[in-house]
Amino acid sequence: MPDLSDDELLAELGVSAAPKKTGALTAREERIVAGFEDIQRFVETHGRLPLHGEGHDIFERLYAVRLDRLRDSPEAQTLLTSLDTQGILSGGFAKATFQPSKLDDDALLEELAPETPAPNDIRVLRHVRSQEERRAAEEVASRSACPDFNLFRPLFEQVEGDLRTGMRQSRPFARDPSVSVGNFFILGGQFAYVAEMSEWFKAPNGDDDARLRVIYANGTESNLLMRSLQRALYKDETGRRITDPNPGPLFSEQWEENDVESGTIYVLRSLSEHPFVAEHRELIHKIGVTGGDVKVRIGNASQDATYLLADVEVVATYKLSAINRTKLEGIFHRIFAPAQIDLTIQDRFGHPVRPREWFLVPLSVIDEAVRRVTDGTITEFAYDPKVAALVRQ
Repeated sequence: MPDLSDDELLAELGVSAAPKKTGALTAREERIVAGFEDIQRFVETHGRLPLHGEGHDIFERLYAVRLDRLRDSPEAQTLLTSLDTQGILSGGFAKATFQPSKLDDDALLEELAPETPAPNDIRVLRHVRSQEERRAAEEVASRSACPDFNLFRPLFEQVEGDLRTGMRQSRPFARDPSVSVGNFFILGGQFAYVAEMSEWFKAPNGDDDARLRVIYANGTESNLLMRSLQRALYKDETGRRITDPNPGPLFSEQWEENDVESGTIYVLRSLSEHPFVAEHRELIHKIGVTGGDVKVRIGNASQDATYLLADVEVVATYKLSAINRTKLEGIFHRIFAPAQIDLTIQDRFGHPVRPREWFLVPLSVIDEAVRRVTDGTITEFAYDPKVAALVRQ
């Protein structure tokens, strides 16, 4: 054998001489990988990709949103390519799952036909409801339509938005089994909100218990014991507690995707001639955050339903540095959610639109909220529309 260099010898043996990448992942990269692994587990369990739509549980919808974002992110594509053994990001999974073009007519009919058990198959219970059917019947029997669901709908919409922006997190229920008024949970793939709790009393077994009014995101409610809710959450493998809003670090030395070096909080007042807006013009404000020029941001307001299809005036601006824009907007929208106006207007095509970022709040209270964001005390306060002021929680 002729004399070979070290690199050539390694090549003959099939060993790459290229140095391997070393070093731990950043915190952001770890979050991306962990999020993708959740999607992989879903695909492995269900044999399909997660889908959008109200017909699917909250976890599947969140995974579907996450998958869309990962596919749109070059950074995520580079980081996850070697981990994507199922072809989730590349689209290979969907192509490999079912290819009817490769089947003849008989095979295609067989693939689509439901499996029919033999008439005398002893594995099939006849005239007996399955455990899933009994569980579903019990759930329907214990729930009724919520007559004032319109009061709770904005809370569920806010929670779902907070989960997407990271303001809230979902945690396994077993880590914290406590239950109190205002708690959100995920039970059976549905958001559940504890709206009321009775006085404590002693159960027959001697444990403390209480009667709850629980509202569900599908517009139903139930009147059940706290211990019953806890048992249901323990038994549900996907049962989760939704944490309270946590804005996280707004001002940080570690930069992330949504951070801006210098940002502006802006407060707008609408010049719309809509009767309700005209009557309360001095109190109706839109609060936003931008990393660019505010005037450019609002330049096309009269053509944008977000701005009520009318010109606006800037009534206040506040300069901040090194802020996470998404989290900051989430804080303001959470604090002033009780004062969010419910207004429907027609867009340029005659379609009804309900803008969500306008609030019936005095400018002085917004000014106080900005100061409390700056000094870090905003999480201790909530807005009370009855007194039009921030009150300590």
